[in-house]
Amino acid sequence: MAAVSSGQNSASQREPSPPLPARHTPQTPGLRASRFQQVLDSSLSHTLGKISWDNFAACYPTIAAQAPAVLRAVQKQMVDRLTALCKKEFDSVLQSRNVVGKLNELESLMSEAERRRDDAGVVGAEPPIPPHMLPPDQILAAHLAPHLTQQQSQLNAKLQTVQAHNAKLFGDIQKQRAEMQSLMALLQKIFEDIDEANGQIDDVADDLAKETRIVEAEMTEP
Repeated sequence: MAAVSSGQNSASQREPSPPLPARHTPQTPGLRASRFQQVLDSSLSHTLGKISWDNFAACYPTIAAQAPAVLRAVQKQMVDRLTALCKKEFDSVLQSRNVVGKLNELESLMSEAERRRDDAGVVGAEPPIPPHMLPPDQILAAHLAPHLTQQQSQLNAKLQTVQAHNAKLFGDIQKQRAEMQSLMALLQKIFEDIDEANGQIDDVADDLAKETRIVEAEMTEP
């Protein structure tokens, strides 16, 4: 009894098993997903259409002449096999990339954008030009705009630095010019004083010469 009760307790203490995963429900392709599937089917049919009976028979003319039914069966089996393999591969890629879901999401976003545009009152406005329909110069300008904006910001910063440096140099030059003008005025004043001193010296020299001649004349008289 103890063993039975202990077993029951241990069983009751076990954690419940996790629930089974939800069953996968395939997504219904929307307009764009359906169109994408049609493009794939059309491209596959066009590609495998190259393996036509005429092209296949031209590769094996002897068998085509002697046993055309056998060759037709081989050609049909090859086309059917390639068709099945390609469709299987396409389906695998569509599922792994969730192409249908993403195209449906894109369609929902486009519908929501159109609804918001209509609610905003821009019904009848000219629709924007798709990027692939723009001229090359506009596309190039759009790609270069971020780079050019960054370069323009850097050039503006360098220009401001150079302008500040030039303003400082201009201020220094103005101070030096003021000092030079002050020195020139001082030199001009000194030159004027020297000229005035020279004039006074000349006057004194003339007076001394006169006095000297008078003294000499007096000394020579008997």
